[in-house]
Amino acid sequence: MSKPSPSRTPARARPAPPDNPLTTKEGWRHCVEHESIPPRLLTVTERAAMSRTEQLQEEDRRREYHADLPMVNTPTIGKVITTSRLLIQLNRNQISARRGVILSGASGTGKTTALTQLGRAHELAVRKRHPRDHNRLPVVYATVPPAATPKMLAMEFARFFGLTFPTRVNVTDIVDAVCATAAHVHVDLVLVDELHNLNLATRSGAEASDQLKYFAERLPATFAYAGIDIESQGLFAGTRGRQIAGRFVVIPAAPFSHATPADHDAWRALVGTLESMLRLHHHTPGTLTALSEYLFHRTGGMIGSLSQLIRGAAVLAIEDESERITENLLKLVPIDFAAEQSEKLTAPAKPTARRRRAA
Repeated sequence: MSKPSPSRTPARARPAPPDNPLTTKEGWRHCVEHESIPPRLLTVTERAAMSRTEQLQEEDRRREYHADLPMVNTPTIGKVITTSRLLIQLNRNQISARRGVILSGASGTGKTTALTQLGRAHELAVRKRHPRDHNRLPVVYATVPPAATPKMLAMEFARFFGLTFPTRVNVTDIVDAVCATAAHVHVDLVLVDELHNLNLATRSGAEASDQLKYFAERLPATFAYAGIDIESQGLFAGTRGRQIAGRFVVIPAAPFSHATPADHDAWRALVGTLESMLRLHHHTPGTLTALSEYLFHRTGGMIGSLSQLIRGAAVLAIEDESERITENLLKLVPIDFAAEQSEKLTAPAKPTARRRRAA
């Protein structure tokens, strides 16, 4: 029997290499091809017929699945994908002054997730149009390093392609090699994360910003950036900033709100979507939806914190063999500091002794 080709091997059968992050073409390729497949829940009879070793293996598969639940298509992700893919079309025949997207918001609001989902959606669409072109790399993913210099930034792009250079290479040679490689593999979308690491108040930061702009001029591609509170970082100030502001659409990434009935419904729908992905033997559907208000105050409406909370509770439910998520179990899951602070500010006020007596 012949072995299946790599393109047809199930994504989950190929674990991500530990030394290949998203900022390499190998790591990015794994991100694009990876798909979290829900395991089938076995019946009581089927589990009873299994050996203890087989039962442990089944539990391991479900733990692994819940630790890596499929992405939820939030409104932010939808807007980023729709806007960016439109700009890709509009930029296709532009020689210069191409338009781009900046995703800006607080930490934990799903900016990196939205950026990677944009890249994944675009690359999968390109693969459908060019199924036989296995050398095509339509998307580049890079991050801005802290205290970035032009050379450091250029090396981030070179690292994605696996390009190596002598120690004393100059930045011009790096940029030329990157641009030649990008043209050869038909790059048409460039994702740049951690944009807040560009400090335009410093000389090196301003020069790194110019380097990024130079890449945008040299590469016939649409650029999509993501960073923390970009508007307050001074990126739109001065001559450089005004030029960036004139070419980029800013999409805010904000926590979910709980101010109106429509906000409540949107949050409840999000919780319900995540709950529908659970594969627990004794979990009653609708339990998490009924706890949506508790989940909002616990997470501050942060999609990242909500995902961590539900994924963690699902893993604990398998480990303690309860196979269900309850409020008490959710309380055992640690959350990030920002969500803890938000919980203190948004948690419903407890009734005072006087109010209790009056009641």
